[in-house]
Amino acid sequence: MSSHGTIAWTQDPDGIVLLTLDDPGSQVNLTNPAYAQSMHRAVERLKTAGEALAGVVVTSAKPAFFADGDIDMLYQISKDTLPTAKVLIEQIKMDLRSIETLGKPVVAALNGSALGGGLEIALACHWRIALSDGKAQFGFPEVALGLMPGCGGVTRVTRLLGINDGLTKVLLPGRRLSAAQARAIGLVDEVVSTPEELIKLAKAWIKSHPQSVQRWDEPGYDLPGGAPQTPSGQAVTLALPTYLRKTFKGAPIPAQHHIVCAAVEGAAVDIHSAFNIEEGYFLDLASGQVAKNMMKAFWFDLNSVKAGASRPAGYERRPARKIAVVGAGLMGAGITYVSARNGLDVVLKDVSVDVASRGKEQSRRRLDKAVSLGELSEEERDTVLDRIVVTDDYARIADCDLVVEAVFEDPSLKMEVFRDIERTVSADALLASNTSTLPITELAAAVGRAESFIGLHFFSPVDKMALLEIVRGEHTSDATLARALDFAAQINKIPIVVRDSRGFFTTRIVMTFTNEALAMLAEGVPPATIEQAALQAGYPVGALHLCDELNIELLVQIRDAARDAAGTDYVRHPGEDVLEKMIENGRAGRSLGAGFFDYDEQGKRTSLWSGLADLFPPKDQPQDVDLAELGERMLVIEAMESARCMEEGVLGAVADANIGSIMGIGYPAWTGGVLQYINGFDRGRGVAAFVPRASDFAVRFGKRFEPNAMLYKMAENHEYF
Repeated sequence: MSSHGTIAWTQDPDGIVLLTLDDPGSQVNLTNPAYAQSMHRAVERLKTAGEALAGVVVTSAKPAFFADGDIDMLYQISKDTLPTAKVLIEQIKMDLRSIETLGKPVVAALNGSALGGGLEIALACHWRIALSDGKAQFGFPEVALGLMPGCGGVTRVTRLLGINDGLTKVLLPGRRLSAAQARAIGLVDEVVSTPEELIKLAKAWIKSHPQSVQRWDEPGYDLPGGAPQTPSGQAVTLALPTYLRKTFKGAPIPAQHHIVCAAVEGAAVDIHSAFNIEEGYFLDLASGQVAKNMMKAFWFDLNSVKAGASRPAGYERRPARKIAVVGAGLMGAGITYVSARNGLDVVLKDVSVDVASRGKEQSRRRLDKAVSLGELSEEERDTVLDRIVVTDDYARIADCDLVVEAVFEDPSLKMEVFRDIERTVSADALLASNTSTLPITELAAAVGRAESFIGLHFFSPVDKMALLEIVRGEHTSDATLARALDFAAQINKIPIVVRDSRGFFTTRIVMTFTNEALAMLAEGVPPATIEQAALQAGYPVGALHLCDELNIELLVQIRDAARDAAGTDYVRHPGEDVLEKMIENGRAGRSLGAGFFDYDEQGKRTSLWSGLADLFPPKDQPQDVDLAELGERMLVIEAMESARCMEEGVLGAVADANIGSIMGIGYPAWTGGVLQYINGFDRGRGVAAFVPRASDFAVRFGKRFEPNAMLYKMAENHEYF
């Protein structure tokens, strides 16, 4: 065996070379200069091997075959460093093209996940075998970071599957496919169950296919579904803009646009030209601000949060053993389900066994669905259900080491519940409230040990929403915070840590989004225009739609509580008139079947309520309204309030702000989160450009947009979050 840097070379007596990817300086194989140099040396040696070479198997010594690109390296690509990045990409492209035109059969033996650059290597091989171990994933997830394949991935997927299937099944959604799914789509040719079968079958295929070439290099090759110049291909191409609008709502996400362009343009030309087209679009993305924003959020910030950056030092891990959930409604049942699904014993307590049993039944329905989808066996379902015990007796929670209260959002009720809880559980039990707005310090006054009291704000639906907002009260101890973070890890939630305040971080910020939309309605902006502006800004749903989902009565209650707490310092928001008029007209939201939207008998949203035009007469025609500015107002006001949270100490980490805003309240992913939006404002000019824009909005729309002292200072010093 010999080594070419990150690639080991072994040749068997039959002349088959085994190239084993194994970067000695990393736990995973990545697309980086070391890999590129090693692959180039290996390819040059293959090209000169002559008749002694029977074929090549490419595999890996790591648990994963190849783990995509080096994000640290990609993050550094800028307009200034484009020439260096271009040289590296062209080297990789050339070597992968040499592999597929070697004149000898080349098989990718995928012993684990092949993502991004790893799948590009595999697609350059003539045949692909994957090991099905239940964990291996295959695909191009780069789109989630605002990127796209750049070393032939778009070109080869398009030539393999066709424009339509290549885009809609692989490239645009960025799905991580299992081995079976990858085979069904056509990315993988065969799936085996053991590593021994993997290499054995790869070598057998080589011996039976001595003259292999890529299908797109064979004479008479036709693109599946038709090339763009053909009638069938033209029909697909013409349908793509509609697909993009329907799927992505006009949000400013250049990666999807560039992928479509690279696929369609590349399918109309020879493969070398297609590679160059793909490279150009990739480099434009990699050096652009949106990709920087998304890499910052979904790589650096997310990994920081997952790694427990906010966990106090000096405390040993202390996972929960048995928990209690008090309150079997929607939220309590959801907390019960995710806890039991992740191996915890749960006591679900409510006012009666019947009510608690209805909460457990929600877990049964979710588990039955998982069984029907093949995600669980019936035995595994029953094991999870056996972990859930229902009761109406506080005595049954006495041996629990964590209690999560999830009753109605009423402070007096919650405090009464906690007095009963404290009388029952041990002095060492962790006490947590699932509240979205009520100050934790005030609730903790109901118990004698406020140092053990903390907020655990789950998001609905609990089994789908990954975020958990952990709220530290005035007296919450470091030990309690550490235990709460350990619990979050146990149930696979992504935790952000915030300090106590009314609305905490996520509810406080999302209220600025909905209030701004209500202010626009009061100004005479047509409601459909407001919704379209939100969608085009990248929000997952329109702001009025969100108001209906949250319940307009709840929004008024939150407003009333904030007004009472502020006293004479309270400043009325222009959107409050809208809320009050909606309540006066019996339009409280989806739960009552009537809000900003109408709903059918099944509760399905149909259309905007026609009566809005009478209550809030439009002052302009929709075509006269600046949609981009409306969307920008929503983005800016949420970012502005987040900066206030940083200044007030509600937030302690930029990563928590960015991840919390995206995963908790739907702040557009392309921004990288509320504070990264400020950093990246106006093509990266940052706070210095954000402050004058916000100041302009303050003059035109109200003092709520006025930058705080911290932002002015940061702008003056050209600082970034």
